[in-house]
Amino acid sequence: MRRLVIEPPAPLDEAERSATPDELAVAREFPPARRREFLAWRAVVRREVGADAAIGYDALGAPVIANYPICLSVSHCSGRVAVALSDVRCAVDIESAGRDFGRVASRYMTAGERSLSDDPLWPGIVWCAKEALYKYAGRPGLELLHDLRIERTDPVSGRLTGRIVGEVPLELGVRCEEGFIVVSIF
Repeated sequence: MRRLVIEPPAPLDEAERSATPDELAVAREFPPARRREFLAWRAVVRREVGADAAIGYDALGAPVIANYPICLSVSHCSGRVAVALSDVRCAVDIESAGRDFGRVASRYMTAGERSLSDDPLWPGIVWCAKEALYKYAGRPGLELLHDLRIERTDPVSGRLTGRIVGEVPLELGVRCEEGFIVVSIF
């Protein structure tokens, strides 16, 4: 199983219906928009996996489904949630295509990475790719600039080749749709 769900966050009342009492208590501490995102991705997981999906966090703070043998990765931004579900390790990141990454690009993109594309969305794509690589690595302390690399891009196929320091190259999928950039690894 390899599934990527990208959708607007469910209305708050709908997302609340699939939440546990503990999740509702945690969500009440968040501002309304963040609360909606927090509950919305959980609603997606329970819809796709099962209403009884026990969502928790591993030692590094990454979300897990404790009672199903399914790997999980989530990402959210204003207006969208992305949930990757798989029988193998996976990762996903989503950002608004309108977000300005130009001011911080030098903190996460090498000169070689900048030279791979002149697409105006490229800084956002690299950001999402490196965030997905970070999640996929599952180890703390990695730096986006030094430990995670984008080595190649194939815009026609929507694929990137990335690498986590000390590991083999990975293929990443890229989607740019409806004003959002999504990068996933399965």
